[in-house]
Amino acid sequence: MAAETQTVVSKKNEKIGQVVSARMQKTIVVEVSRRVPHPLYKRIVTKRKKFYAHDEEGTARLGDVVRIIESRPYSRLKRWQLAEVIRRRSVVATQPKDLDVQA
Repeated sequence: MAAETQTVVSKKNEKIGQVVSARMQKTIVVEVSRRVPHPLYKRIVTKRKKFYAHDEEGTARLGDVVRIIESRPYSRLKRWQLAEVIRRRSVVATQPKDLDVQA
């Protein structure tokens, strides 16, 4: 019975970030931001890093917040895989007549 109640906990590294590029086939670029204190001045500084992640189905789009997990190397730069799309980018549609542009 003990084997049935155990849950599988992934030991792979996970990161949450925003998609900054989705132009390549099956690849997205995710920017992960973190806030850390400066070692000397103790001021909070925002550090950002970009990770290339494999997106097999092409579900992630520009501006989405996604979770990526560590995986086998897919290429020279791709070492991450898309786990899930947490939040979609909000798109506000405007009609050209609503812009009040005078030609």
